[in-house]
Amino acid sequence: MGIMVIPPPFNHPAKLHLVSRIPSMLRLALKMLFGDTGKYLMLVAGLVFATFLMAQQAAVFCGLMSWTTATLKNVPAPIWVVEKKVEQVNETNPLLDTDVARVRSVPSVAWASPIYSGIQRVKLSNGSFKMIQLIGIDATTLAGAPSNLLAGRLADLRLPHAVVIDDLGVKRLANVKGGEVKVNDVFELNDQEARVVGIADAMMSFTGGPYVWTTYERALQYTPPQRKMLSAVIAAPEPGFTDEQVVADIERITGLKAFLNHGFNDSDKDFNTSTIWWYVRNTGIPISFGITVVVGFVVGMAISCQTFYSFVLDHMKHLGALKAMGASNFTLCAMLVTQAFTVGFIGYGIGLFFTSMFARVALAKEQPPFYMPEIVPPAVLGVILLICTISAFIGIWRVARLEPAMVFRG
Repeated sequence: MGIMVIPPPFNHPAKLHLVSRIPSMLRLALKMLFGDTGKYLMLVAGLVFATFLMAQQAAVFCGLMSWTTATLKNVPAPIWVVEKKVEQVNETNPLLDTDVARVRSVPSVAWASPIYSGIQRVKLSNGSFKMIQLIGIDATTLAGAPSNLLAGRLADLRLPHAVVIDDLGVKRLANVKGGEVKVNDVFELNDQEARVVGIADAMMSFTGGPYVWTTYERALQYTPPQRKMLSAVIAAPEPGFTDEQVVADIERITGLKAFLNHGFNDSDKDFNTSTIWWYVRNTGIPISFGITVVVGFVVGMAISCQTFYSFVLDHMKHLGALKAMGASNFTLCAMLVTQAFTVGFIGYGIGLFFTSMFARVALAKEQPPFYMPEIVPPAVLGVILLICTISAFIGIWRVARLEPAMVFRG
């Protein structure tokens, strides 16, 4: 007659003793980790480098992409109307001047104004030349003018030869190195006088040149003449109509292409989204930054896996002794995971700290571009924990094959 063996309940003293040992085993794992100072520092350094490289390069890439849409942010308008083949704001095909009236004739449009946008050359009094992003706006409504003026008055833009420059132009358009442009200073724009009547806070352009606002008619005087000079039409909806409805009405009635200016989103009618994806598809910028991020991942993976495996080998006798004293494979694996993840969180924290220091310098100097979306830190943390998981798995694979009797050999 067989004898049925009933396993002890969870609160049985034997199982309670096993569970109570786990915290002490994890503390022992941390003592082993911090006790091997050389390998501990090597592990942390590898993960710090990987974290910094991935987070910093991702933020610089996002910052550079945000610069591509600077004109949309510096010329605030809910709707942009452009030629049918246009895909991004920095490369527009000119429209006819009559297209402004066509957009205004759409019943759901509250107002529509012309916009000139183009790169021009400024000559300073010391003889040097600078490239600028010239913006021409409607003189009557001043629609598209900068929203945050640091000095001067926006209404003075209607005065003869008047221009408003951005805060970058304060330094870039100065006659002497280290000097600053002030209100009422004068420079030469295509052999014509331009007098500064205001200074605005604006985002830097993708080309790196400062923004200069003037009236639409004066912008055409500053610019070499062409048959068609209108870059785009900005508009706003009538009360009771959504931006999306007005965009559909403009395209249906005028045959032009209308975009929303709501910031980066999933809509195929958003000009910011269309501009950014144009640069992603047609330039080598994503590949360049992507390779750097991959290098950070590979270097972090190589250093962590190799160092952690060497760490496990160095402590194999200690792990074997613990196994001989009754520690299960699960307990030993938990110790390795604790060690790997502890190093991961420490390396991630230090790497993100260095990234924030880099951000402070970059934002103060406005070079290089730096913008870190909320998704970047958790994404980098996920990659770091993946590296730690793979490193721990290599150690677990070695410990699982460990025979307790090896501690009695030799």
